[in-house]
Amino acid sequence: MIRNRIAALAATAVAASLLLTACNATDEAASAAKDGVGTALQSLHFDSGTAKQNHAPAKTGDWATAAGKPAATPAAKKWVQLSASRAGDLNPVVVNGAGFTLYRFDKDTANPSKSNCNDACATTWPPVVVAPGGKIFIDGVAKSDVGVVKRADGNLQVTVGGWPVYRFSKDLKPGDTNGQGVGGTWFGVTPDGQKAGAQDQGGTGGTGGTGTGTAASTSVVLSDETDFGDPSEGLAGSGCQNVARDDSASSLRASGTLKIWSEKNCKGESKVVQGDIADLASIGFDNKISSVFLG
Repeated sequence: MIRNRIAALAATAVAASLLLTACNATDEAASAAKDGVGTALQSLHFDSGTAKQNHAPAKTGDWATAAGKPAATPAAKKWVQLSASRAGDLNPVVVNGAGFTLYRFDKDTANPSKSNCNDACATTWPPVVVAPGGKIFIDGVAKSDVGVVKRADGNLQVTVGGWPVYRFSKDLKPGDTNGQGVGGTWFGVTPDGQKAGAQDQGGTGGTGGTGTGTAASTSVVLSDETDFGDPSEGLAGSGCQNVARDDSASSLRASGTLKIWSEKNCKGESKVVQGDIADLASIGFDNKISSVFLG
């Protein structure tokens, strides 16, 4: 009996020792990963102002990627630029050194920072990656809001407010914001990491609003004729909604702001509108609405 009890106690002690060893190994691995990012962050150089103001060499960093032709495989740059700016209806929003809008992804996390956009996703949404020991030029963005996170491919991705940031492959020229609201998960990023244009600036909420400071409309009536004549079509709810009669609206009624798009699924040309518009030709959108973003 005593011998069995001693054996049981010994087995328990061994199991506890193995469990403690495993826990220590996990903690050490997590600590090493954290220290690796910390070391990488310490190796970076932060300079106030733009790349041009700091005399960055031409055809390097953010300037090296041709407009509308992001690399299929993200290439770490010797420098990147983060500037608080305005792009389309987004104000403020962060742009890179070439003036392209930068975005955040709702399926990522900010605390801890983690990117969940890899493989094909990273081709459509090229991550902003910087080489170890590289430079980050900050222009209107607080240094305390800027960091990096190690991606699954080993690259260091720049973060703003903890959120990994990206470009959008369908933004073909500086100032384009074609990625705003895509899939209800992609939004321009503000200088402090929030959703650009979102009514709710809480960091995880919001529905891709219009950034006008006016309440977003949750319904709209689209009329085929000017001055709200029939036939008409009503839409209500939140998020992106495709219209039934594509490219037929000539006027609309709404109680707040909404975003109208020239293509299905909130893609293509877009414009933020507020309240009733008796003639959509006055804003260059007659017979062009294919989808709307409400809420």
